[in-house]
Amino acid sequence: MPLLEVIDLSVSFDTPGGELQAVRDVSFSLDAGEILAIVGESGCGKSVLCKAVTRLLPDTARIKSGSVVIDGLSLSSMPERKVQKLRGQLFSMVFQDPMSALNPSLSIGAQIAEAVRVHAPCMKRSEVRERVLELLSLVGIDRAADMYKLYPHNLSGGQRQRVVTAVALASGPRLLFADEPTTALDAGLQTQILDLLRDIRQRLGTSTVLISHDLGAVARAADRGAVMYAGKIVETGTTEEIFYDPRHPYTWSLLLSLPSRAERGRKLHSISGTPPTLIDPPSGDAFAPRNPWALEIDYEQSPPMFRVTDTHFAATWLLDPRAPKITPPIGGNDRG
Repeated sequence: MPLLEVIDLSVSFDTPGGELQAVRDVSFSLDAGEILAIVGESGCGKSVLCKAVTRLLPDTARIKSGSVVIDGLSLSSMPERKVQKLRGQLFSMVFQDPMSALNPSLSIGAQIAEAVRVHAPCMKRSEVRERVLELLSLVGIDRAADMYKLYPHNLSGGQRQRVVTAVALASGPRLLFADEPTTALDAGLQTQILDLLRDIRQRLGTSTVLISHDLGAVARAADRGAVMYAGKIVETGTTEEIFYDPRHPYTWSLLLSLPSRAERGRKLHSISGTPPTLIDPPSGDAFAPRNPWALEIDYEQSPPMFRVTDTHFAATWLLDPRAPKITPPIGGNDRG
């Protein structure tokens, strides 16, 4: 039984221009001890999906349909007061901007201690301090005792990201949601944070849903990847499958856009066009207008998820047996 199972989840926002369908019939699962990366361009719905699963959506959003089950518990119909008890204990969130997630007027030790006491109110002061130091060491903060009294503005971006991760781990959750944890960090710090997520999994057995716009994060940290576009998951598979045998044209385009694939003296590949408005989403494949390999049916009918292997699926009409054979611009034995 999966630790996390999301089935046909749809989320909408009420806007002055109409109903914006941010997440459209999304399904995925996560096994215990697994890291899943959900990737895609900004605005594709991945952060909204994460907040919908954790029941942290704003008042302007509503879950139209679908179900979320974590460790056998259905969150979809659960009262908010019960969900609050599960946050931190069963699942927790690492937010995108650590500076806004931390209180500038409290030391980092006090903020982690507060998270510890919320779920262990009877713990003695000395035990709380010991737990805070343990958490700081767990997330790779050197000289934890000295760092205890510092404030967020005294820390670097990477250190702040480690602190909010320590807050999220304060009560030992089984499932961690990390929403763009490497945003605004330089390449070296991004690597350290992604390595930290794998280290936490190895030491604590924590499962993680990693939200990112960078497919490189899939290769660095995740066991599996799910590529999201215009509110839908369009391809899912193991890291090897997503990177070395991608099947959806959008995945091809994302991989071609990676800086590591740029040739010296030539422009970095970019995806032409813009994503569709989700107030009135197209009836066919949403990526069709930006897809150089689009077929006529792409403009008329949304493709189903075609099976490539037992672990690899992609929603593209190019996988239909009737489709013309196209040589992918990337994949096969390409490990560049």
